[in-house]
Amino acid sequence: MSKGTLYIISAPSGAGKTTLVKELIANTEHIVVSVSHTTRAMRPGEINGMDYHFVDKNEFSSMVDSGAFLEHAQVFDNYYGTSQQHVEQQLQQGLDVILEIDWQGARQVRKLVEDSQSVFILPPSAEALKQRLQNRAQDDEKIIARRMQDAVNEMSHYAEFDFIVVNDDFKIALQDLDSIFKANRLRQLQQERKLKNLLIELLK
Repeated sequence: MSKGTLYIISAPSGAGKTTLVKELIANTEHIVVSVSHTTRAMRPGEINGMDYHFVDKNEFSSMVDSGAFLEHAQVFDNYYGTSQQHVEQQLQQGLDVILEIDWQGARQVRKLVEDSQSVFILPPSAEALKQRLQNRAQDDEKIIARRMQDAVNEMSHYAEFDFIVVNDDFKIALQDLDSIFKANRLRQLQQERKLKNLLIELLK
């Protein structure tokens, strides 16, 4: 069985990353999303262990000290981290694993996993991004302004990523994202592992 590929997908808040990823994995068997640990409060409708592993700051700090995270970062006033052991187990099962992390975490992961692939999701415009944040009806204008400032900082790191997808038309953005995953599985090394018996037969 071929080992899966680790994918890093980053985007500013409001770009539609989570919705794109959910739709992608809903229609593809071999792709999973790594469930991160976080110290932020659980939101309505979220399930512990499915959306995130919700932990307090003391437990999170202990996990950092023990080297349990592949990457970890502070986002706004909370902390997020990815379990290294869990990701490796899924990759060994032949699954492609998605990490939904920011540019800070992406840098950490690229240093540790050289063959990882990274994708950055961009909004079609600054105005569209602001409108999406406002449509959530979760934050007041002060917080939205802060998120817009943070979005500019996040987007300034786009050049560090392997692929860029613009989420204007959702269906097109989803097709673009799906194409990245499909094309990577057709790479020579991936196909050589998968088609080992066929290649032996053809090259007799």
